[in-house]
Amino acid sequence: MNPTMQWYVTLTKPFWAPPAYLFGPVWTVLYILIAISFGFVFRLAWRKKSYRKLVLPFFLNLVFNLLFTPIQFGLRNNWLALLDILLVLGTLVWAMRSIYPKQPFVAYAQIPYLLWVGYATILQISITFMNTGL
Repeated sequence: MNPTMQWYVTLTKPFWAPPAYLFGPVWTVLYILIAISFGFVFRLAWRKKSYRKLVLPFFLNLVFNLLFTPIQFGLRNNWLALLDILLVLGTLVWAMRSIYPKQPFVAYAQIPYLLWVGYATILQISITFMNTGL
């Protein structure tokens, strides 16, 4: 087991935390949905000026999503990871609300991602507080 995973295994986690092997398959499916739907939005923005302002929440969501793993597992910083996952959740809700009036199916396609990020946010809050003595 690599040192990063050894560190994560030593953290106190709630009883309802998913097993580590579940994260890979779940994120694989979610990244496929994200790639298709976000790609659709970016393509529309490239073609139509009216969609350009819709790109910002999708772009920020990708940035914050991609930063989570290096923050949580590279820096091993639960507090910064908590802030990051809150930003992932916030930008996802913003993106869904922004695109819904123009392309509702894109917002609906994000529901599994929203459910997982909501769950992951509660998990990160729990892990952060369980491992800081607060």
